[in-house]
Amino acid sequence: MRLGRGRAEHDSARDEQGSTLLLTIFYCVLGLTLILVVVSATSLYLERKRLFTLADGAALAAAEAWSLDAVLVDGDRLSLELDSAEVRQAAGGYLADAVHDLHDVELVRAASDDSQSATVTMRAVWYAPIHTDLLPLSVPIEVTATARSVFH
Repeated sequence: MRLGRGRAEHDSARDEQGSTLLLTIFYCVLGLTLILVVVSATSLYLERKRLFTLADGAALAAAEAWSLDAVLVDGDRLSLELDSAEVRQAAGGYLADAVHDLHDVELVRAASDDSQSATVTMRAVWYAPIHTDLLPLSVPIEVTATARSVFH
């Protein structure tokens, strides 16, 4: 009687032997997928930050694109008026000189809406760190930065 029961337990253990391997494979795939998602999200965040830094520099350069003829004196107060054409030219000049490794960078808009501040909108494309021709993962990124020149 004892031999029969031992053999039944042995057969039962043999039936469950493959299920551990399947669970291990599943959890490895799940872990790798989670790592890939976190790396991609971090890469997208950093790419957006770099694009925003570039747009911020272009907006600052555009806000400083005024000449002394544009300065208005009102009593003891000085103010200036920015021209949208000069703002766009200064932002474009900054981007031509700037060194960056972003993909498909485009100056969407550079203007002065209130004649006091420069607003620059830029667009780029983010590509996932691991992408193939069969599964190209890309996301367009657009940022807007505003800068103002003031006299103190």
